[in-house]
Amino acid sequence: MEENAVLADAMRNLGYKQTELADAVNNHLRARGHEGTVGDRTVRNWLAGKSRWPHRRQREALESLFACTVEELGFSPPARRRTSTPPEAPVDRRNFLTAVTGTTAATTAPFVGAPPQVGTSDVIRLRSGLEDLVKVDRSRGGHESLERAALARAQEALAKQKLGATQRIRLRLFSVAADYTATAAWSAIDARHLERASHILDRALYLAGMAKDPVAEMQVWNLWAILAHHRNEYAEAVDAAYAAQGTAAARRAPLFASLAHARTAVGYADLGDRQAALRSLGHAREALAKADTTEPVPSWIAFYGPGELMALTSIVLDRVGDPAEAETASHRALASIPADFRRNRALATTRLALAQLHQRDADQACATVSTVFPLMAGHPIPGRTRSLLGDFHRDLIALAPDTPIAREWGDRYRSERSRTR
Repeated sequence: MEENAVLADAMRNLGYKQTELADAVNNHLRARGHEGTVGDRTVRNWLAGKSRWPHRRQREALESLFACTVEELGFSPPARRRTSTPPEAPVDRRNFLTAVTGTTAATTAPFVGAPPQVGTSDVIRLRSGLEDLVKVDRSRGGHESLERAALARAQEALAKQKLGATQRIRLRLFSVAADYTATAAWSAIDARHLERASHILDRALYLAGMAKDPVAEMQVWNLWAILAHHRNEYAEAVDAAYAAQGTAAARRAPLFASLAHARTAVGYADLGDRQAALRSLGHAREALAKADTTEPVPSWIAFYGPGELMALTSIVLDRVGDPAEAETASHRALASIPADFRRNRALATTRLALAQLHQRDADQACATVSTVFPLMAGHPIPGRTRSLLGDFHRDLIALAPDTPIAREWGDRYRSERSRTR
């Protein structure tokens, strides 16, 4: 028995859980005067492949909800119901209509009553490209070609709006465009192109609102908090983090709530509010403990888990004056962050070195931070990481200006910085 992976993908991309899809199908049936008899078990049977051909009315409901045929959703009729007559060729049908009516339809415009030219399969295809961009970001970090690619895919999604999609598909296309635009904004932030990132985030927030997509809104507010942090606009960072907490996505899903609380903690630490920062960290830990790790998540938040929370905890603790505890948190982060998240590991390593330096262990700190360069070998160091290395360099000069290790590190830093620009 083969599972219906196509239906599972379509549900994920349109935001349906099993209960929600059952309710939507029942609402469709009741609106047409039929009894709504679809339950969780029915949907589970569809997904498991136990039911390969739903009842006719259920098929009609599914086709309306997903804006595609049930065959495109991975269903197939029993062998005895399949027709041996080949489907009519579109060109033959057009010639037949022309012969009967004596007219020729323009090939560039759809005729009145034509089915939508854009459906769920287009949404799935467009969204699938996000994973490729996220993989590049994990390994290499933000850069202009990644940003351009994301904006191009966002534009492609918006262009589909003109091809007669249903309202549900139009909303999903706005959501895809919002995701790609947010990805472009994140790439600009990571590359330290902060002014450009601000303009892109404005666009992403607009698209998320047009999509009525709380997950996309959560993503954008999370990025606003990061951007404000890097612009030293700490009060704005806290406001953006609270906006992320207030989204429906964060209220419903503990994973999103945890990330929003962690961003709030960083903002309060930047403001010097130790008590509020530690309280927010506690909320982040509590929410993450409640998160269902078996639930599928959007690719943009796949980075977040115990390791990344420890990395953010290190930032907070170092900022509020606990470098020893920050060092411990950084070690825990590096023990958990996957190896393919090279940029994240480079940032966590630099934070570890800063925590060691702030304990006045310059030799160990320089040994730690030197491992960042081979970690990012093969690509230019992203702007955010390069900026953090600059912070380490300045702190090293301030704490141990005349030591041999400071001079040696300074030479290495200048050499690597010029090589990786």
